[in-house]
Amino acid sequence: MATMESLIGLVNRIQRACTVLGDYGGADNNAFSSLWEALPSVAVVGGQSSGKSSVLESIVGRDFLPRGSGIVTRRPLVLQLHQVEGDAQDYAEFLHMPGRKLTDFALVRKEIQDETDRLTGKTKQISPVPIHLSIYSPKVVNLTLVDLPGLTKVAVEGQQESIVQDIENMVRSYIEKPNCIILAISPANQDIATSDAIKIAREVDPSGERTFGVLTKLDLMDKGTNALDVLEGRSYRLQHPWVGIVNRSQADINRNVDMIFSRRKEREYFATSPEYGHLAHKMGSEYLAKLLSQYLESVIRAQIPSIISLINKTIEELEAEMDRIGRPISMDAGAQLYTILDLCRAFERIFKEHLDGGRAGGDRIYNVFDNQLPAALRKLPFDRHLSLQNVKKVVSEADGYQPHLIAPEQGYRRLIEGALSYFRGPAEASVDAVHYVLKELVRKSIAETEELKRFPTLQAELAAATNEALERFREESKKATLRLVDMESSYLTVEFFRKLPQEVERAGNPPNSDGDRYAGPNVDRYGEGHFRRIGSNVLSYIGMVSDTLRNTIPKAVVYCQVREAKLALLNRFYVQMGKKEAEQLLNLLDEDPALMERRKQCAKRLELYKAARDEIDSVSWAR
Repeated sequence: MATMESLIGLVNRIQRACTVLGDYGGADNNAFSSLWEALPSVAVVGGQSSGKSSVLESIVGRDFLPRGSGIVTRRPLVLQLHQVEGDAQDYAEFLHMPGRKLTDFALVRKEIQDETDRLTGKTKQISPVPIHLSIYSPKVVNLTLVDLPGLTKVAVEGQQESIVQDIENMVRSYIEKPNCIILAISPANQDIATSDAIKIAREVDPSGERTFGVLTKLDLMDKGTNALDVLEGRSYRLQHPWVGIVNRSQADINRNVDMIFSRRKEREYFATSPEYGHLAHKMGSEYLAKLLSQYLESVIRAQIPSIISLINKTIEELEAEMDRIGRPISMDAGAQLYTILDLCRAFERIFKEHLDGGRAGGDRIYNVFDNQLPAALRKLPFDRHLSLQNVKKVVSEADGYQPHLIAPEQGYRRLIEGALSYFRGPAEASVDAVHYVLKELVRKSIAETEELKRFPTLQAELAAATNEALERFREESKKATLRLVDMESSYLTVEFFRKLPQEVERAGNPPNSDGDRYAGPNVDRYGEGHFRRIGSNVLSYIGMVSDTLRNTIPKAVVYCQVREAKLALLNRFYVQMGKKEAEQLLNLLDEDPALMERRKQCAKRLELYKAARDEIDSVSWAR
């Protein structure tokens, strides 16, 4: 049957796991930070030389904290105590030294000092970056304690003037959290009214609901005086009972007196004290540790529903993130091929949505046909090509040494063929414009396919394959559109030539006796009017062809490029994928290392929170 003591241990494990996974002090998900803050911990607060270190060492039962005069604790120490079963040897682990178990606690003290110096240098400066230490022992209760730098009133030599306020701000950042239990340390040989710990605790916890008062150095009070007014709550009342502590003497510390002996000596002091004998059963470091543990039980019991709710919310967020990141890749070649094809289909679906209007982009192709192509046709230099001088020159050259008798047919053909050649430019430009739109839509579609983001190699291969296909479609489209222009040049409509005599008749030439219409002797076939009519007739024909190409070029482009991109963009790529070996497929599914690490961390978090939920559920039912 699970117990509340095991729940406290579970809370410790969750806090440590959150720290290992980077969720403490700047997590990228608010739920992680909220979970840490929802789990109660104990912050040890006091002025310099108030006996904080001795209290902590008494609770742990080990001599492991740096000592000295002035400011010794210059970084927060997050101390997690884990109770282990049996007679296992005590050991410690630092978060910055994973996997290394220290059984020599003198080395623990040295590492705390060295790790502090690594960040602050061998100075008297402070840092808010915590050191994380876990101690495993059958002689401790499950607790999370945070040892904070001692409050001070003045800066000493080697310290910045702001250090007094910096320390206070650091302490406040911990004890202002509603789930932080404040362990306020005050020396008994000083007036409680001047206690730095009580002063700051009263400011953040005016009701005293989460403040535990600890009175140290009872044995150092002047003879004839005692601390009963404080311990019995008459001088300053708290909702929790005051606890008196007898610290080890400096002589005991110098002689490395065993902590077990020190605890026995502390018990004897209270049991034999005429002033404190009646309070002996609720004095001392052992009682303090049990008192804190019992209070934590009640706090955790009350917070179980909110903790479970927060964990469930976090699990949902992690499951959603795992879905976004994607599950691990199977090692089976068939499954890998299926994954690649599925990713390609997801890309194609988005690409088609761009073309068909579900997403932006397809309208740019319409703009090519509705604006760019007509504008390009209007800008063709037909006025220059059909100028009077050029028409006369072309017609005269077409006749050679024998001038035309009735109509300059060869001149007409050459003028029309020359004019039609100008249509090649707009035709090719339309093909290229649509090609660049399709390339951009492919790029956007790859970027918008969430499933592809985890596979940069496959993205690159897919981009190369689509670009190759689009280039192929462009070449086919150019051939088709230029063929349309060439077809217009290869055959001139009969109706056009039949209208030419009628145009001459309208100019004043009567039909002959046989009813044929021809240019009579009154028409100067070499005058400017004649050449202007030729130019006008050619321009009329070119206008008719322009209207035709304006409709047929888009049809050819859509058929050869857009339609093919929708139907066959990845056909060759699919064939290539079917021929690849398992190793080649796996290389295509080679993920971004950062994404793989993100999935790994997400999976760890998910495992942690699911296990925590199961354990808390089981403990919450224990009575």
